Amino acid sequence: MMLLKGSCIAGDNLQTLTQCRLFNSPNGLLSPRRRNSVVSWSFSQPPRVPILAVLNRVGTADGGNNQTATIGSGSLADRLRLGSLTEDGLSYKERFIVRSYEVGINKTATVETIANLLQEVGCNHAQGVGFSTDGFATTHTMRKLHLIWVTARMHIEIYKYPAWSDVIEIETWIERDGRIGTRRDWIMKDYATDQVIGRATSKWVMMNVDTRRLQKVSDDVHEEYLVFCPRTPRLSFPEENSKSLKKIPKLEDPASYSRLGLMPRRADLDMNQHVNNVTYIGWVLESIPQEVIDTHELESITLDYRRECQQDDLVDSLTTEEAEAVLELQGTNGSPTTKDHCQFLHLLRLSGAGLEINRGRTEWRKKPSR
Repeated sequence: MMLLKGSCIAGDNLQTLTQCRLFNSPNGLLSPRRRNSVVSWSFSQPPRVPILAVLNRVGTADGGNNQTATIGSGSLADRLRLGSLTEDGLSYKERFIVRSYEVGINKTATVETIANLLQEVGCNHAQGVGFSTDGFATTHTMRKLHLIWVTARMHIEIYKYPAWSDVIEIETWIERDGRIGTRRDWIMKDYATDQVIGRATSKWVMMNVDTRRLQKVSDDVHEEYLVFCPRTPRLSFPEENSKSLKKIPKLEDPASYSRLGLMPRRADLDMNQHVNNVTYIGWVLESIPQEVIDTHELESITLDYRRECQQDDLVDSLTTEEAEAVLELQGTNGSPTTKDHCQFLHLLRLSGAGLEINRGRTEWRKKPSR
């Protein structure tokens, strides 16, 4: 249930760039050569957008003198990756091309694809500022104390789904979130139009990898990552009544819809040997009624993570339309598809034992006509 995952294959990256019209620009990556009325394409310069080699830390958490930290490995992946830290070094931006295998039945990117890209950007940001990637963005003190970050809450809103071959740009940064954790935010844009098409936020807490118990964030850990936080709070959802803050009530049986006995695949496990948080999103959607899937698209999803899930666990996915949404159906036939919008409560639990893994809320809107 961690929030870092993904890989980048250089050859695949280069091949995909040749298929994208947005890079056929005067300052782009491709240049045309005309021979006997046949246009061929060649790379005028390999994509080289490395993570900044040096970050000037100005105004550290303890008010000390300026510090300079060497970051980025200068590896082939760094040179081919279409991302870098921003000028102030306090956020990270990366561009992605939506691949054919990342779109679903609507011919647009799935929410799982978007969640995976958010993870990838977070991982690359952590690597760019020098945090360990084999421990999911752990600092030196965390590794010494056998501590890791785990996801406590994830909220994603999607205003417009990108389609195959669209180029999106995702920016991410971290914020301090009290004494018990940290926060990571994202903004997703259509790179061609600079239009914001999605936002997300997440809360993280520390867990001891040996005892599997949560632990407060110490001053030493705070000092190690606060130098990379914006000097003033910057939130992807600044509104006081943001849906990202809304409490999720527990769904009680009997649920209206269910899928029982879901089993983690080996591919669902992350580097910490527990189920990655994107898998939970897929499990939640498994119990959405088919008539909603046919006529609506996911507008937002919020998940509160409460328990780890291991490879041998069986999971039940339960879904019920939220009570306040049901009240709006008075005077209709009661079907959730009679409204332009509908919302559901979700519960993932361990089969048999009934222990709660996570609870969630989703909101859906009518699919746009295409």
